Amino acid sequence: MAAATQTRKRPFPTRSYQPLPPPPPLASRPRLEPVDREKTCPLLLRVFKKIGSHHSEEDFAVRGKEPKDEVQIYTWKDATLRELTDLVKEVAPEARRKNARLSFAFVYPGKRGRFLLRQVGVTNSYGNGRRVLDDNKALTDLRFQIGDYLDVAIL
Repeated sequence: MAAATQTRKRPFPTRSYQPLPPPPPLASRPRLEPVDREKTCPLLLRVFKKIGSHHSEEDFAVRGKEPKDEVQIYTWKDATLRELTDLVKEVAPEARRKNARLSFAFVYPGKRGRFLLRQVGVTNSYGNGRRVLDDNKALTDLRFQIGDYLDVAIL
């Protein structure tokens, strides 16, 4: 019985642990260098506009049968939503209204082959001193990939 009352020795010596220091602050996504538009070839951005709301994902389900209200824009990946707003206003009279708002969404193929729609920002047609935070968002900041479509709802 004497053996049962003995305390067991630990295989490792006990240590006093100090708490870990706090992690460094998360840095925001690094800002990419602006594109040299004189030396870099622009990309083709297929823009589909609709009054009142965005197109549905089913409108893009069949390749070659996308919505008919398409505008093709040559631009760069560092183009902002404000630049795209001004380009859409050139071809869509509805977007020129003073109180018009433009909602932008990317349309891209998902992992299962279906097209997905992801809203990325809203701008006012005219600033009128009411700039929206989304005006200065660039396509690269919004994780645009070449080949994605842009769906614009004119509200």
